[in-house]
Amino acid sequence: MATDTPVVGGLYRHFKGMYYVVTDIAEHSETGETYVVYRRLYPPYKAWIRPLAMFMEPVDRQKYPDCPQDMRFELMPGREGTQ
Repeated sequence: MATDTPVVGGLYRHFKGMYYVVTDIAEHSETGETYVVYRRLYPPYKAWIRPLAMFMEPVDRQKYPDCPQDMRFELMPGREGTQ
């Protein structure tokens, strides 16, 4: 399932194998840049923000040639959450 914006409530796998839930999509008050707000699903359950373009980018194959997934974050099938 490819979208231009992550699904709020969706479960995503990072290319290094850990899982995260997207909690919100936010806009920077000064620049208008769109950010993804997400929380890791392992202790200490820290929240992160990342620019939308970076969240949605493909894995750098030069740096990670053996990575099994194509995108930095991939939505897990059946875990689409709610928009």
